[in-house]
Amino acid sequence: MTPYVSKSPREAYINYRDLDIGTNKINNSKRSYAKARVWGVKYFKNNFNRISASAQPAQEFLHCLSLRFHNSSSFAKLVYTQHNSSYSSVLKSSAQNLRFTTPSTPTPLAIVTPLHASHIQAAVHCCRKHGLQVKTRSGGHDFEGLSYTTAYKVPCIGRTVGLSGHLSGGGYGVLFRKYGLGADNVIDACLIDVKGRILDKKSMGEDLFWAIRGGGGGSFGIVLAWKLKLVPVLANVTVFTVSKTLEQNATKLVHQCQYIAHKLPKEIHMSIIISRVNSSENEKMTVQASFTGIFLGSTDELVPLMEEKFPQLGIVKEDCFEMSWAESNLCATLSLETLLERSQKSVLSKTFFKAKSDYVKQLIPESAFQGLWPKFYEDEAKFANFETESPYPHSAGNLYSILYVFMSWMRRVYNYMTPFVSKSPREAYSNYRDLDIEANKINNDKESYAEARVWGLKYFKNNFDRLVHIKTKVDSQNFFRHE
Repeated sequence: MTPYVSKSPREAYINYRDLDIGTNKINNSKRSYAKARVWGVKYFKNNFNRISASAQPAQEFLHCLSLRFHNSSSFAKLVYTQHNSSYSSVLKSSAQNLRFTTPSTPTPLAIVTPLHASHIQAAVHCCRKHGLQVKTRSGGHDFEGLSYTTAYKVPCIGRTVGLSGHLSGGGYGVLFRKYGLGADNVIDACLIDVKGRILDKKSMGEDLFWAIRGGGGGSFGIVLAWKLKLVPVLANVTVFTVSKTLEQNATKLVHQCQYIAHKLPKEIHMSIIISRVNSSENEKMTVQASFTGIFLGSTDELVPLMEEKFPQLGIVKEDCFEMSWAESNLCATLSLETLLERSQKSVLSKTFFKAKSDYVKQLIPESAFQGLWPKFYEDEAKFANFETESPYPHSAGNLYSILYVFMSWMRRVYNYMTPFVSKSPREAYSNYRDLDIEANKINNDKESYAEARVWGLKYFKNNFDRLVHIKTKVDSQNFFRHE
């Protein structure tokens, strides 16, 4: 009867109990939510999540945690369950993608906001003991919300520790061309491993130290701290923006930029932001390309340099603004005092978004851009960001990366760009997380290497095999799963 009845899951009536469907293992003190969900959703469908929220493993975990917190008052202040009135606000406090803050989004069993390493060690110990998964949130910038959503009932350690996700994914920014990736500048780290040990570079070993600097956040342990090599930055830098519409020859400029941007001095980082605007000439809708960038130097140095290297752009002094390095990171729209704001209320805008990334290994023909522009007139179109630099581990052979934003429209653009980007595999940047690429199946206790390799090669290329070897060595039971 299988073909003719309900599927995914094949449902059953709870009062017609059927142990063939599935049961908890006898004498298994580590019953996991994932294993119970196999039979639970067949009897209760989506209500199983609600039932399991108050199930025994949750209470056992919280009891275990309370015993390992030396101060009962600190436990009450640092651990939030779904019964706490402030649970929702804490969960959403640093969630940057509002797509994953809706009522239908699965949420953690508990949130731990640690003040000391011992609090994290306690959470790791109790999660392992009671078969629960742990997730770590750094700045909450995961593109797919993996640091604050879950299909499993898990504790979530957070709220923010700063830049761990950035560095553990490689970490590139506007200084990349001059000083390398953020991960290139990490000289030591402090990590809690699956056994609860606190390790530094020496004690964790070169392989694990290599893996956490670009191998993806949350898969190997919980990083408590990074030690970074500082780089010199001028007192003032120059920020510039030159915008051109299609009527102002934007297509040719975007095409020409491919030949020029990666050859500019390393002190220049330039991006192209493509957006839909109303033309100032006839007030009709058009496409605008904004060439924006930062130069580690003065306006007087930049203008003649760009006149020599990219004269077609026509940059002039009026397009340039000198400011401090800190101000340039705030886009000159916020005060420096913003950087001191550490409350849960974000001072920066949050939005709903979906994003994808690509790598360009061969120059895109001008005709391809001409075919792309009509897609910006579609209703879902907002903007796409074409950046001139390529992040780890895809630097060699790539001219620039592409970041697409917004859901169905973005997927259509992504498909359109297929002939013009990397192939076999179509590569992506791990910090631009994209579950469309592939993901491990939820509640699959037997994730195979072959299945994981589908997405692993796209993010990490040939480094994936080495990462798997290290993962097997340091966390053979796959306790740390950032998925």
